[in-house]
Amino acid sequence: MSTQTTQALSGANGAQVNLAPVISWLAALRYPAIGITTLLALWWLGGYVVANDPDMWAFANFAPAPTFSALYDLVASGDIWPTIVSSLYRVLIGLFWGVVIGVPVGVLIGYVGTAMKIANVPFQFLRMISPLAWMPIAVLAFATWDAAIIFLLVMATVWPIMFSTAHGVRRIDPNWFKVAKNLGASGPQMLRRIILPAIMTDVMAGIRLAVGVAWVVLVPAEYLGVTSGLGYAINDARDTLAYDTLAAIVLVIGLIGYGLDTICGLLIKRFNWHVE
Repeated sequence: MSTQTTQALSGANGAQVNLAPVISWLAALRYPAIGITTLLALWWLGGYVVANDPDMWAFANFAPAPTFSALYDLVASGDIWPTIVSSLYRVLIGLFWGVVIGVPVGVLIGYVGTAMKIANVPFQFLRMISPLAWMPIAVLAFATWDAAIIFLLVMATVWPIMFSTAHGVRRIDPNWFKVAKNLGASGPQMLRRIILPAIMTDVMAGIRLAVGVAWVVLVPAEYLGVTSGLGYAINDARDTLAYDTLAAIVLVIGLIGYGLDTICGLLIKRFNWHVE
């Protein structure tokens, strides 16, 4: 076989190897593509039915075409970005305090059996109360609407983080603590070297659940007296009968929520030391 033929075959094999990751990536996308296409088809069908119903034609702007047109206008004009920033700010602050409160308390009730026995019933009781049920108390207790909304988000995020953290602590092999004590580990060292590394996956799983709950609670929470945020934008679009804008904002909420959940999923993989 000539040198030129050998080089040509080597180049072809190299091209196949380089294309392998692309082919694999495209293959992985086929099922999400089918799901998204199905969802869009059902959305279009629903819009078609509404537009051709004399009793519902006023809501025809919920259809995909008006929605994507309104979404383009919102993005091109830049009006959507301050709205998104306001909502993300509230969610991140609420999540921050949920972590600050939930992780230490979760470690305590997970490590100290008596603390769990005392706190389990009241905490489970409080956990089952809808965060939005605290709205009247939040309005009375806080001086600003922003603070009231952040309080509601804290009430939404603290419980999944707390109980997931406690579950992670209780899963730690007790022999680890015995070995650490025999080696002279202090309380802070045990927390830093054993507990926190062992529970990071559980903490991140709790944060992932908390982000989902907070993002759902955010929209009705922003129906309060604020004049910014995605919830306010939906309320304003509804009052002005701008249904295409309303649907576009709903689409934005879904996209951002999916993005936040994806980031949390990646962080769980990052902190999961069981994954090889």
